Amino acid sequence: MTKEIDCRGLACPAPVLQTKEAIEKEHPTVIKVVVDNEAAKQNVSRFMGSQGLEVSVEREGSDFHVIGKMGEGTVAEAPVDDKPETGQKKIMVMVANDCMGHGDDELGEKLMLSFLKTLKEMGDELWRLVFVNNGVKLTIEGADVLPVIQELEKEGVHILVCGTCLTHFDLLAQKQVGETTNMLDIVTAMQLADKVINI
Repeated sequence: MTKEIDCRGLACPAPVLQTKEAIEKEHPTVIKVVVDNEAAKQNVSRFMGSQGLEVSVEREGSDFHVIGKMGEGTVAEAPVDDKPETGQKKIMVMVANDCMGHGDDELGEKLMLSFLKTLKEMGDELWRLVFVNNGVKLTIEGADVLPVIQELEKEGVHILVCGTCLTHFDLLAQKQVGETTNMLDIVTAMQLADKVINI
């Protein structure tokens, strides 16, 4: 059975949620989701992949056709709970601004740089670093803090960057670090985290 969903014009996380619902309720052997932006294409593709589907993308004009095919014996994967077996805590830090605090933006930028440099002191407990709203501006080329964030990613911190936010600011092509994500991924990460810190 083939299922087709038209998600053009829908904001995050609607395309992923509709895809999830169709897979869970209808169990199609092939699912085709039509989206009209790069962030939705990436999010739907990644979600299908997490469900064990073989994913391909076709471009038709300004639209993307994301196609997921069930292989023989494919079973949807459960969400990954990558808590270390030692029982170590998982801390998620959500960054919603490109500077820290209110009042003086120049000072706020310096404080944010200092904060992100100091995050490594959390050690292995720093599990996810999520950038939303104005915070996504820290992940693009030219951002003063970009090398710090890239270093954290190299050290194993999972970086999530809101695709809707990148699209809103027209910055998707300039993102240099992390995984473009959606609100479903962010909410799921919040559920799995032992502690969420909002900046």
